[in-house]
Amino acid sequence: MKTAYFDCFSGISGDMFIGALIDLGLDVNFLKKELGKLNLKGYNIESKKILKNGISATKFDVVENPKNYHEELNLKEINKIIGNSKFDNETKNTIKKIFLKIAVAEAKIHNKPIEKVHFHEIGAMDTIIDVAGAVLGLKKLGIGKIYCSKLNTGTGFVEFSHGRFPVPAPATAEILRGVPIYHNNVEAELVTPTGAAIIKALAEKFCEMPAMKVEKIGYGAGTKDLEQPNVLRVFLGKNDKTENETTNIIETNIDNMNPEIYPYVIDKLMENGALDAYLTNIIMKKGRPAVKLTVLSEIKDTDKLCNIIFDETTTLGIRIFRAERKILQREIKTIKTRYGDVRLKISKLNNEIKNIMPEYGDCVKIAKKHKIPLKKVYEEMKEKINYFNHEVQTHY
Repeated sequence: MKTAYFDCFSGISGDMFIGALIDLGLDVNFLKKELGKLNLKGYNIESKKILKNGISATKFDVVENPKNYHEELNLKEINKIIGNSKFDNETKNTIKKIFLKIAVAEAKIHNKPIEKVHFHEIGAMDTIIDVAGAVLGLKKLGIGKIYCSKLNTGTGFVEFSHGRFPVPAPATAEILRGVPIYHNNVEAELVTPTGAAIIKALAEKFCEMPAMKVEKIGYGAGTKDLEQPNVLRVFLGKNDKTENETTNIIETNIDNMNPEIYPYVIDKLMENGALDAYLTNIIMKKGRPAVKLTVLSEIKDTDKLCNIIFDETTTLGIRIFRAERKILQREIKTIKTRYGDVRLKISKLNNEIKNIMPEYGDCVKIAKKHKIPLKKVYEEMKEKINYFNHEVQTHY
């Protein structure tokens, strides 16, 4: 799995994010084609190499036709644009997740219901392009894990529709709650609401740079000229060793719920970020049969998953435990078989392959399509895995 580390010593914005991805090798023509699936008109995207304090970086811009500028769109209208796009559901949901973070922050600071929040402080068109482009770019580059440094927000004051406020601006500050921030006396707004929302939604952890084998370094240029290089630096590479992650274990015992509901609850938890979710049969007091629901959660998703459990089950209480988990480096490789393409899940430790497993869903599709037993598909995959094992070790 490819890992990216975002070094935000000069902050982060949506255009800097995409500029860094282009600098890492994201094809601009691919990006234009994919963004066309939004069915938005009246804009062009531009990308060029520039120098920032002697550092070569990629500047990304969204150039709008003023006649097509939508100054005030609310969350419902933006979600409709995303929902009507031709993106896959995973991409749509990720984009909506980022916009929700912005809307929640705006609603809180303006004391408005979320449905009445309008995105007037940031241009609607270029923000949609920035957010969608960031999600599409990460997926195209195969980046599965994102880590981020603490954020340099800058200092000074910024002008917006409600007056003059200190940096970070109110919406940005609200989005960045829980994120380590600082400033080094650069008088400028270095972190924008869009940049804050993207990295807050996508970063697994804000930390020092993890041990990784760096393959590429990309620089995304900001608009302002500062005393320091106004660039976002992104390291792209792979983790060689097992990773330690701090997670939460969420548990609850349920003895009074229709069992038909459990599969729905499990699916909903997984769709909303649970790392794993499972059921265990237990016996409670007085010999009463019950079910223990266990959910493995990233810390940032714990409250959201707890809310789902309270909404969807009959439980009255939840237990939460902090736990460390150790995971192997994981990558996906697609191979061709006589039945079609099948993805292989490759796990490694210190650059040594430990397991190669075919993707269950791909094998099921083949079994159904060709009307053959699933075990026969797995038998053929074992032969393919043995054949490709040497190639995978050589290239991965």
